[in-house]
Parts: sequence; structure tokens; C-alpha cells
Amino acid sequence: MISVHRSDDRYRGGEPDAGIETRHALSFGPFYDPDNLRFGPILACNEEHLAAGAGFDEHPHSHTEIVTWVVEGELTHRDSAGHSTVVRAGDIAHLSAGTGVRHVERNDGESPLTFLQMWLAPLESGGEPAYTVVPGIADSTPYALPQAGAMLHVRRLTEGERTALPDAVRLYVHVVRGRVAVEGEELGPGDAARITGAEDLEAAAVAGAAELLVWELR
Repeated sequence: MISVHRSDDRYRGGEPDAGIETRHALSFGPFYDPDNLRFGPILACNEEHLAAGAGFDEHPHSHTEIVTWVVEGELTHRDSAGHSTVVRAGDIAHLSAGTGVRHVERNDGESPLTFLQMWLAPLESGGEPAYTVVPGIADSTPYALPQAGAMLHVRRLTEGERTALPDAVRLYVHVVRGRVAVEGEELGPGDAARITGAEDLEAAAVAGAAELLVWELR
């Protein structure tokens, strides 16, 4: 079963006057839809747009696995565990909030910043906070999140190229750029497909190069 969710249908939030525009794929903050609370362990999939100099002041997280993918620009991260880094396009940043951590996320650059942030529920609560950055992750190199029973696959396709999707109880496919066909559905930038009972599926770039993120979920 495949359910397609378009970028234009995302709930628009953030603080536009402060240079922050957010598009929520699932219920988040003031946006509540009882039929769209989560997909497996995925609690949120937020597309964030920060103007130069804009950002999120220090705020807390706990019992959540947070994965960030920069689309364009540079994201500055600082947290109460002493981590300070700049995340760039092609890097995977993973904040494991554990029992609690506070962090700051800002666009300290001169260009606009767009990033995708995905929150996943851990299989077990607790643990020490941790922060990991994988710089310039290679195509088809999976990133495991055993804490959430999930695996993230990055796929970069040339025009007409096809790639097999993992067989899984659930797949969450998000198109970062380009246009991708999955099971007869064409997806554009910001579109996502939620698939249950995935078996022998493929994705294909249909108009130029494409980049997609694929969550393989228990």
C-alpha cells in the first residue's frame, strides 16, 4: 500500500517574520490531525527554511532521535553536551536526545538555508545524549538508527536510473530534488510516499537527476 503526500499539502508553520518558515508533514505543535500523528517510529518530518541570520534559540529535547539533512546552505548546531558543528549538504547529523539535551540551530551564513529534520521515537527511553555527524555520506551508504529500529538510505540517481527499494514493513520515501517515480506515482521535490508492506519495489529518476531519502522501518 502506498500513500502519497504532496509538498504543497504540508502544514505551514514557523515564524515568517523572524525568517523561519516550516512545512510539517505530520502533526506537530499547533497542527493536529488525529489521522496523521506518526508513521511507524517517525514522529515528524519538517522542512525548514531559515533566512540568513535566523534560527532556533536554545530549546530542549528528550527521548527522541533527531536526524537532519541539509538541502542547501549551512546549519550551525550547538548543544548543552558541548558539541558545536556546521552541517552542510550531504552530511547526516544525528542528535540522540536521551534523557535530555538543549541545543541551538542557526543559519550563521549569508545564504538561505533549507534542511529536512526527521524525529523518530526510540524503542526504549533514556540513555545519555549523543551527537554524530557523518560528513558527505556516499550514495547507497545506509545510516543505521538501531535506537529507533530504522535505517536511512540516501539515493542519488541520474536521469532514467532506477534503484531497488528495501523490502520492509514500512518505507518512508522523501524526494529532496528532482522527480521520481514509485509504483506508478510521480513525486517531486518535497513530496513523500508512505509505503506499508514494501516488497520488490523500485524508484526511478524521470526528469533529470534526483536525490531521495528512504527510511526503512521495522
